[in-house]
Amino acid sequence: MGILAWIVFGGLAGLAASFLMGGGGGIIIDIIVGIVGALLGGFIMGLLGHAGVTGWNWRSFGVAVLGAVVLLLILRLVRGREESGGAAERHTP
Repeated sequence: MGILAWIVFGGLAGLAASFLMGGGGGIIIDIIVGIVGALLGGFIMGLLGHAGVTGWNWRSFGVAVLGAVVLLLILRLVRGREESGGAAERHTP
């Protein structure tokens, strides 16, 4: 896929992941999350012995959305720890 196709594909995957996860960071953030999610989803599928994103098809779209959802979960976990001050500070009286 060309760069424009990756941007459109990533944007659609990022929008779908944001919809599934409830909320989004705007179209630019959704595109970035979708593109990085496609790479992450392809990596995860490679670890499982399957092909990742192979082109413009439904299977690749599912892999990209899966990767974007995983990326959003990781970002929310990291952001949650930063806002709470970390585990050590929470347990001090």
